Amino acid sequence: MPSRSRCSRVRPSSSKIRFWTASAPRVAARQNVSPTGEEPSAVATSPSNCPACSALTEGTAWQRYRVCSRCRYHFQLTAAERIELLADPDSFRPSNPTLISVDPLVFTDRVSYRDRLERARRETSLNEAVVTGTARINGRDCVLAVFDFNFMGGSMGSVVGEKVALAHEAAAERRVPFISVVSSGGARMQEGMLSLVQMGKTAAAAMRLHQAGVPSITVLTNPTTGGVYASFASQGDFLLAEPGALIGFAGPRVIEQLTGEPPPAGTHTAEFLLQHGQLDGVVDRARLRGVLATLLQLFHSRGPVEVRSAPEPYRPPNTPPLSAWPEVELARRDDRPTSADYIRRLMPQFVELRGDRVYGDDAAVIAGIGDLAGITVCAIGHERGHGDPKRNGGRVRPEGFRKAARIMRLAAELRFPLITFIDTPGAHLDYESEARGLAGSLSSCLANMSVLPVPVVSVVIGEGGSGPALALGVADRILMQEHAVYSVIAPEGAAAIVHRDAARARDIADALKMTAYDCLVLGVVDAIVPEPENGAHLDPDYAALLLRGEVISALLDLRKRDSRRLVEERWRKFRRMGEFQRLVEVEAADSQRAEALRTAMRHAFGSLGQLRERWPTRERRQQGATSTT
Repeated sequence: MPSRSRCSRVRPSSSKIRFWTASAPRVAARQNVSPTGEEPSAVATSPSNCPACSALTEGTAWQRYRVCSRCRYHFQLTAAERIELLADPDSFRPSNPTLISVDPLVFTDRVSYRDRLERARRETSLNEAVVTGTARINGRDCVLAVFDFNFMGGSMGSVVGEKVALAHEAAAERRVPFISVVSSGGARMQEGMLSLVQMGKTAAAAMRLHQAGVPSITVLTNPTTGGVYASFASQGDFLLAEPGALIGFAGPRVIEQLTGEPPPAGTHTAEFLLQHGQLDGVVDRARLRGVLATLLQLFHSRGPVEVRSAPEPYRPPNTPPLSAWPEVELARRDDRPTSADYIRRLMPQFVELRGDRVYGDDAAVIAGIGDLAGITVCAIGHERGHGDPKRNGGRVRPEGFRKAARIMRLAAELRFPLITFIDTPGAHLDYESEARGLAGSLSSCLANMSVLPVPVVSVVIGEGGSGPALALGVADRILMQEHAVYSVIAPEGAAAIVHRDAARARDIADALKMTAYDCLVLGVVDAIVPEPENGAHLDPDYAALLLRGEVISALLDLRKRDSRRLVEERWRKFRRMGEFQRLVEVEAADSQRAEALRTAMRHAFGSLGQLRERWPTRERRQQGATSTT
């Protein structure tokens, strides 16, 4: 009798059922799915013509990675080949290889389900469409779940769902990252609703892994569609894809048949999803192992267990500038170092993450995970781009704020400190941004930062303009470079409101109190970071070195506090900001002044009765006149 999970196990010695092991040979033929979503066709392992560019498939790229050396078209791989490319030699240990599917519905169309399963096992040497196990990549442990499209289109039935859930649980128990390499057509219809509910099972397993604070990485390959893509595969902390991969909930041909509309050019590709904010990156197969190894290294590098004392950074005397306007001009220079410049210098190992997972990506915000002095941190920064039009001058759209909020939540989940770089003239103001929730997405950043259970250090490195600047500035330590500015409104905007003439921005800049010295006096920032003489643009390397010392000093000091104390002190920090006076206090002050006046009068003239006795009245004057006569 089949078990409740509608799957059973076979003994490894079974001569009827074969299953994959680490030493299994390469499969003689592999399947290829074109980006247009056509049915797979067999492609021999020997050189042939590339279906994308018709070039002869030969050379190192083809022999090693099964990638066209001319157009980089990625052919399909088996699970065994995937693992061979990614895992360290002899490090993979399969888990639950003896689980096999049964036929709970006794399903039959042209061919019975049992016959389809037997044929798939015979042709692939696998027991199911997913291979799971433990492995090492560049010496770092992980749990792998690798799909094989050759086994019934990589579809997810009871066994696939069970093995994926067990792999998530193993990653949580061992506290090692979970990596899935997905190639699937979706749910397995031959198991009916029992296959559909595997979406709920695997998505729940992925959520439990999030709650355990264990990182997960998903690699989407050609093709990934349906229930697998819409369940655990989309729940990865990091979503990567191979170039040209067909990815979507429903394939383009299905949508065309239902709607009667032809698919737009480029739809359902990895590049299309990257442009629309659904992926962190599109990674060539030749680079994939290196990217995964870097991420695993960063997950492992959490800094020393015992937090050492922070060195005292160099701080020259703070002297106020003669005028604010020259500081504004310095902060806005096109050649002033940007967030990307500082990240590159401070974090040699940095993996950029893209997209808001809702609508799109905003290049005006750069975000990712990197290594800072041996401590893995999440980093977010406004990016002006030195005139690069795609950076939009650092003006942030709703997608940028949502991307920032996503990385903030990732930092909280994985317990990585957060470093932010503030350098924006403000938000990108247009009707589309308003329709996509500009204010709400900005508010989400402010709210998320206020409760992050990790150390947060923010640095104003250029122009901190209004709310979009503060969206990255609700921090435990707020630093400000010597020639940066931070203001509620740009001087041009203030001049337009006050003087009805934006050209008078120079006149009003001093009144806004926007220089680093002003902000330090107001208590808005905690320290001023010195710059090379006459500005960071003259020596970006030295500017980065000075900034590095301040950030590390602040970070090491904050790491001494537990998460509850960090959140509470951050709340109290901002709770105290601002100056005001209550109306009752004004009334009390008036009352005190009146009492002081009465006291002074008494000292001068005595009591009111004594004063009345002294004051000449009509009767006293008449009595005085009579006595004189």
